[in-house]
Formats: sequence, C-alpha cells, structure tokens
Amino acid sequence: MGPRFAVFLAALANCLLPARCCIICDRLVVTALKSLERDYLPGHLDTKHHKTFMKRVLDAVKDFKDLPLDETSFMGAIDEDTLEQASWSFLKDLKRITDSDVKGELFVKELFWMLHLQKDTFANYAIQFQKEVYCPNKCGTMLQVLIWCNECEKQVHACRKSYDCGEHSVKVHEMEDIILDCHLNWHHASQGLADYSFYRVWGNNSETLVSKGKEPIMTKPLAGPDDAGNYRCELGTVNSGPATIIRYRVTECFAGARGRKPRVVAAAAVAAVEGKLLIRTKETKGKGKGKETREMLNRRMKKKKKAKHQRNQNKDLFLFFNFCLKNLTQTVPNF
Repeated sequence: MGPRFAVFLAALANCLLPARCCIICDRLVVTALKSLERDYLPGHLDTKHHKTFMKRVLDAVKDFKDLPLDETSFMGAIDEDTLEQASWSFLKDLKRITDSDVKGELFVKELFWMLHLQKDTFANYAIQFQKEVYCPNKCGTMLQVLIWCNECEKQVHACRKSYDCGEHSVKVHEMEDIILDCHLNWHHASQGLADYSFYRVWGNNSETLVSKGKEPIMTKPLAGPDDAGNYRCELGTVNSGPATIIRYRVTECFAGARGRKPRVVAAAAVAAVEGKLLIRTKETKGKGKGKETREMLNRRMKKKKKAKHQRNQNKDLFLFFNFCLKNLTQTVPNF
C-alpha cells in the first residue's frame, strides 16, 4: 500500500457527496469514530495512512450537514428521535464492518461505501421528519425542540400558525353530560405549555371562567336548557400568549324536535295537590328509560292509593267505634 493507495483513499473520500444529516452531533457516533481510530486501525491499516484516513472519514461525516436548504427535505435541523434513528443505523453498519475483521484497501472500500449508503438512509429519515414531524400543528403555536446541525445545539423553535383552531359544534340532549375536548395531537410534543382554561362566552362578548387545569377535557354533567350557548378553550403557555384557542357552540336537542319520538324521561317531578298525584314529566330520548320511569310512577301511584285507602278504612272504624260508644252510654246510665 504505497502512493497508489493514498490516491485511491483520497478519491473515495472526494466521491462522497454532501449528505442530509448531522449524526456527528451524536456523542455515540463521535465515541465510535474515536474507537475506530484507536482500536481497529492499528491492526487493519498501515500506520502511515491512519492520519489521512481518519481526516477523510471525519470530514465526510461533518459534511453531512452541508446541503441546500429545502423545506420539503431538509431545513438544517432535526429532532432528537430522528437523530437517534440515523445514528443507530450508522453505528450498526460500522460495527458490522469492524466485526468482519476486513483489512487494507478492502476495509477502506467497505467503510466509504457504507458512508455513501448511510447518506441515502438519513436522507429518507430527514424527508420523513420534514413531512410528518416538523411543525405538525395546523393551528396554534407549538414550541418544538430541534437540533441545529451547524452548531449541534438544541433550541426551541416556535411553529406559529393561527391561534384560532376553529369552532366545534356540540349537540347534547337534556340530562346528558356536556363534554368539551380541547386536546390536539401535537400538544404532548410541545414545550412550555401551561393550563387548559374553559370559558362560557355570553352574548355581550363577556366570558366566565368555568374550569382551569392540566386536563384537556371539560365535563359538565346533566345538561339543561341554560347550558346551551358558546364556550371557548384556551391552552396557555409559560411565557406569553395562548398556544391554542378552540371555540364550541353547544346546542341542546329539546323534546318534540322534528324527527324525534317523544317519550317520558328522567326528570319527573311528583307532588301531591289536593289529594291527587300531579306528575310533570319532560321528554327525552330512549324507550328503555321511558318505560322504567312510567313503571316507577305507576308503582308510586298504586302505593299512594293503597295508603289513602288504608287511612279511609281507619277513619271509618274510628267513627263507627265512637258511634257505638255514644249509644251505649245513653242506654246504660251507670256505664
């Protein structure tokens, strides 16, 4: 391995086009390259070529970050998961080569061909990240942690879209729960989020805070006519400004609505007026509950009638006893 080998080594390195990755930012990759120089090269490559070889390898890996910016494939930054996937692929192939115990020119060919393939592999990872992971929010502001390849620094990137995430229509029936869901699928990946605040919005544009906390879902049990109207959810951030605003229009399906079958439901008020049973019922959906309610009211009515009948019998017996006692005292003076 003389001058011809040195020329061959330089030619292979120069054939490596800039790749779409920054795996040199991973400390495991840096450690593996140091181990390659310290532990593997001494027994597998002529000592006089060690310095030139490692310089070419390091330059090739560092050049991965030098490429034109393209919003569809690479923007100069990736997230930690993408870096981990690319680094794992690189380390796996590097270990495969060192485990093979290949030496000399064949080792050099194997290594630089591996780097060439890893560029394509990372290009796919970068494209996937750019399309599916980079700023996935369609609305609101997402604070996404990215690794910038030029400096290998983690920074928080603000993905700013319209704060307003639209209005959702929510339909409920009387006595059902109102459930307002403010969660969006990118919330779990965003940094610096605070609390979910739910407001009731009134006609004069004033608002009343209904609930506030870490839970993205607000539940209001047993909806009534007064609960219909406009609501708003705001997800705050630790710095300033909301991350997400979602509006809700809650409408209630009242009894007797077109296309619905009336039935007796869950809010029956029973009161005794002048010895008669007054039953006021509201209508809701569902045959099962209506039947159960009617049966319950019938049982109550029968029980009331039975109790009234028993009282009347007791009253008649009491009057009869008094009548007999009065007649007895009149016919028997000394009684």
